[in-house]
Amino acid sequence: VARSRLVHPTHLGQLVLPPTGTMICRGEGRSYGDAAISSEGVVVVTSELRAVISFDSAQGLLVAEAGMSIADILRTFVPMGWFPGVTPGTKHVSLGGAVAADVHGKNHHRDGSFSNFVRWLELIVADGSVVQCSPDRHADLFWATAGGMGLTGIITKVAVQLVPIESSAIVAQHFRAPDLETTFRWLEDVEHDDRYTVAWIDCLTRGRRMGRSIVMRGHHARHDELPVGATDVLAVPKRFELRLPIDLPSFVLNPLTVAVFNQLYYMTQGRKSGPFLVDYDRFFYPLDAVGDWNRLYGARGFLQYQCMVPDRHAADGMRRVLEQVVRSRRASFLAVLKRFGPASPGPLAFPGKGLTLALDLPMTGDDALRLLDELDEIVIGLGGRVYLAKDARLSAARMRRMYPRLDEWLAVKHAVDSDDRFGSDLSRRLQLGHV
Repeated sequence: VARSRLVHPTHLGQLVLPPTGTMICRGEGRSYGDAAISSEGVVVVTSELRAVISFDSAQGLLVAEAGMSIADILRTFVPMGWFPGVTPGTKHVSLGGAVAADVHGKNHHRDGSFSNFVRWLELIVADGSVVQCSPDRHADLFWATAGGMGLTGIITKVAVQLVPIESSAIVAQHFRAPDLETTFRWLEDVEHDDRYTVAWIDCLTRGRRMGRSIVMRGHHARHDELPVGATDVLAVPKRFELRLPIDLPSFVLNPLTVAVFNQLYYMTQGRKSGPFLVDYDRFFYPLDAVGDWNRLYGARGFLQYQCMVPDRHAADGMRRVLEQVVRSRRASFLAVLKRFGPASPGPLAFPGKGLTLALDLPMTGDDALRLLDELDEIVIGLGGRVYLAKDARLSAARMRRMYPRLDEWLAVKHAVDSDDRFGSDLSRRLQLGHV
């Protein structure tokens, strides 16, 4: 929690640095940690800066203000036959936030992260000048901004390449993996892979069943995969959103109740062994159907821990991480394992060729923090790292050990922001300041 002075610009002309102090931009506010809050400066909320500047309907190139969300893109461009090349697990993410966190999706092993689809972006840097950068122009600034957590400047415009689709449906298929070894094997197996592939992991099972999972795969449905006579095949799904009006008591999510949920989920989802059609909303954004779903964890909330381990140690590393979590008897309501492809060129890029695991853990105080410290040491020892967009407690010393190219990023940061005008509680915690 941070007390900040908020600024709500209504047009791009109002996007300016305050005369003194620091600032950070905030889009849809979906980062789980302190990346877009500031106890010591101004927070610029960009939610009203979401206009389309141009769209090439032949090539699918969208230029939009950085406050436009993925939900806006879906609503406007799916009916025209276009879809984001990469989408995270919520559609309530702004373009600026997607760049700043260089978000990834279920297709990273095939298509990389969000920055792979960004053709250029416009940035206001600390001296007030506007810089247009891309992988070919001011490339060092572009790659420091992609994954740079908003600390290189104010992203004002983003040119993003959309991908063509023939329908708004997904052809999905589920496979029930009885143990961790089978899960690892199927994530690497072309027979179980598709454009989008991810595994839900049961983090409470022990022994031979440890790491049992549902491996889920899917791709955008083609015309010939739709029911005969299907109409309005590019319709945007209409989904009723439930809301949790109160924080649930902290005892509701415990090892027993989560174990029951996991057993039911494993059985019901595992029955979907044949290909089936599902709308993109249910496939990509299941949690978006429950507003304020974080209140499931009670007033103390939860910590998300997402780590990646490089290929050479991936299976052993993820096994060690899961063993530690299983021993702790912590009820992770959501655990997702997926494969990453090669890293993007950004010095703070989180993905790298290997495996990534995301865990939601109830915040129970020092014991929860100690567990994550233990996981940090396992991950560091294997050459891995944690995702800054979902982090709320990593130390500066461990962050430096996880990101060996940090000094390279700091050099660019210093070149465009020598007085640290762009700062957040995350940047101060991780000491992402001067070289």
